[in-house]
Amino acid sequence: MTEHNIEPVYDEYSEILILGSFPSVKSRENKFFYGHPRNRFWTVTAAVYEDDVPQTTDEKRKFLLKHHIAVWDVIKYCDITGSSDSSIRNVTANDISLILAAADIKKIYVNGRKAEELYKKYIFPQTKREALCLPSTSPANAAWSVERLIRDWQIIRM
Repeated sequence: MTEHNIEPVYDEYSEILILGSFPSVKSRENKFFYGHPRNRFWTVTAAVYEDDVPQTTDEKRKFLLKHHIAVWDVIKYCDITGSSDSSIRNVTANDISLILAAADIKKIYVNGRKAEELYKKYIFPQTKREALCLPSTSPANAAWSVERLIRDWQIIRM
């Protein structure tokens, strides 16, 4: 059983919540979200907000809070092989109610189909809040160019 070792990023000003499935091996090593150098999350969100791409963990945290973005993952514990979403088994979900109670979250987005599937199964029954699925920024989603991701991710800019 692998444990999610990254605290959620949010504050009372967060307006959107972006949930991934479970952190990659690289993200777990770095103890911060979207830590694989080929994951396009930071490039895409920076382009959407017309901002510089944050590099350090501190810059990334400040970027999220500046743009009123909360980030976490659906899963707290699971069995997973490497970083492969398709290998995820025996899921225990995170309790996102702490974020929903602390911030006025207007929209919830999930980063990719696996996050959407897990959200619908484990979190929606508790929250009754819909989540809109965005195309995954993972390098495994190679069919999507950065430009195409940026176009589809524009919706997060409120």
